[in-house]
Amino acid sequence: MTEFSTESLAIDEEAETERIGERIRRYLSASRRKGLVVAVSGGIDSSVVAALSVRALGPERVLALHLPEQESSENTISYSTELTDALGVDSAEENITPILTAAGCYQRRDDAIRSVIPEYGPGWASKIVLPSVIDSDALRLFSVVAQSPDGEQVSARLTASAYLEIVAASNFKQRTRKMLEYYHADRLNYAVAGTPNRLEYDQGFFVKLGDGAADIKPIAHLYKTQVYALAAYLGVPESIRTRQPTTDTYSMPQSQEEFYFSLPYALMDLCLFGLNHGIGAEAVAQAADLSAEQVERVFRDIEQKRRSTAYLHEAPVLITPVGEVEHLDLT
Repeated sequence: MTEFSTESLAIDEEAETERIGERIRRYLSASRRKGLVVAVSGGIDSSVVAALSVRALGPERVLALHLPEQESSENTISYSTELTDALGVDSAEENITPILTAAGCYQRRDDAIRSVIPEYGPGWASKIVLPSVIDSDALRLFSVVAQSPDGEQVSARLTASAYLEIVAASNFKQRTRKMLEYYHADRLNYAVAGTPNRLEYDQGFFVKLGDGAADIKPIAHLYKTQVYALAAYLGVPESIRTRQPTTDTYSMPQSQEEFYFSLPYALMDLCLFGLNHGIGAEAVAQAADLSAEQVERVFRDIEQKRRSTAYLHEAPVLITPVGEVEHLDLT
């Protein structure tokens, strides 16, 4: 590779679409499943997975699920419906708010927030954020940002206990959605398609047995930039392709870099691709318009996240291997 730039991530969209489609068809044939269930959020990743599934199987073998809850963005359903209309697939909507309320998702989270912001209560909104990794080598600690009903914002550093309680409660959302995905997959004899891109998969940006659970993950090998390239090739609606990426998990608008990643996705792609391909920090810095020192910080953050989230990728540990089933191969 003579010169590193954004062009280094370029792919042949037509060939990649065909390759993914063939892999999907081969998996369904081996597993004796008839089609795919895809949860669509109105975001770029789930939209591309849905479009790839339709390209591979036809719209009649794909079910799209809209799974909003009371804190979803007000535009979530309009975006996801625009997608399903464009793809011509059957879809179903399941509002998961009653399940989350019954499980204590909101109450448990709010109690944890009140441990650091006592006035937090009904009508408030919130999100959790991390400081940028590129500005300092200092330890990055989560804070909660809360907005009162009259619009005033306050923030507080989270204790380790409060942070874990907020995340644990919020994870009900991803796990509830996955439960419903598998309900529909089971009733139709379909498989569940996961929607993580390479940044999310590599960096552990998913909930184990939540959005991390799936039978096949068609874009886990693709950098986010490549997902956008496929979106354009596949005709994903422009409104979705130009939408700002968001976690759509907390009641305040929240970007992915606020919550987890060090940088916006385009720069994270350059850093992750550079690290994966042994490209030096100086070359990555030039392509990303950062300093080499900043890129080195991002490299260290990537490696740290890989170590701390490795358990998310692991299958359950067996005390003694069960050899009779270990040979099964659906590839």
